[in-house]
Amino acid sequence: MDKINRAALELREMDDLAARQSPVHSLHPLAKLVTTIAYILVTVSFGKYDLSGLLTMALYPIILFSVSGISMRTCFYKLRYVLPLVCAVGLFNPFFDKAPILYIGKLGASGGVISMITLMLKGVLCLQASFLLAATTQMDALCAALRKIRVPGMLVTMLLLTYRYISVMVDEVSVMTTAYKLRAPGQKGIHISAWGSFLGQLLLRSMDRADELYVSMQLRGFAGEFQYADVKRAEVRDWLFAILLPAAFILLRYCNVAELLGQLLSRGTGAI
Repeated sequence: MDKINRAALELREMDDLAARQSPVHSLHPLAKLVTTIAYILVTVSFGKYDLSGLLTMALYPIILFSVSGISMRTCFYKLRYVLPLVCAVGLFNPFFDKAPILYIGKLGASGGVISMITLMLKGVLCLQASFLLAATTQMDALCAALRKIRVPGMLVTMLLLTYRYISVMVDEVSVMTTAYKLRAPGQKGIHISAWGSFLGQLLLRSMDRADELYVSMQLRGFAGEFQYADVKRAEVRDWLFAILLPAAFILLRYCNVAELLGQLLSRGTGAI
């Protein structure tokens, strides 16, 4: 039951994060959505050995975390169940690609190790960018932005309803878990013999609640798609954010800034 209540609390915390005030929160939702999509596309396009170039892409989430006032620790805590799965993608690369391609002094790193780190970093950066979008944009505004870029209304409606009413499902599970514990005092968790009936009851209760919610939505004029709250008009800074940042991502993709800085530093050291 504690885990269920904690899950419900974390959902409310995401709404609280999106309701904060900061320069990033006040940006137009469409500008943040377009920038996030561009960032993810550019990030995943890096080569599997281009670790130095990929490291420069970490500047975007680091700067936005600082400006938005959201702790990076909060991001990693919220994504604690997803990050291990993302980081496990390239774990077997070192076993298949053993040829060394990078030397640090006398220590060599194989292509498999470099590609493994690159894949992990790609996943972490993409998750951070997605988290920043969700943590700085309220769901209604984000869904309105999705409709602006012509995402099908059915998909957007399903996303919004899932987000809004997943807390209702959590509350139902909490009520049923409490009722079970009152009938089985001292028992830890739900016995495996009761899993089938528990899930069946949860399905039936969810269907009943969903039917009630749908009827109430129809009574309020729902006709297949929500009328989203009006989003403010885009300002000059929103356009600059949506144009300059994707352009900077493309520049970082095709111009290895880290390598250029290393060459400049080596030349400066040699001149001295």
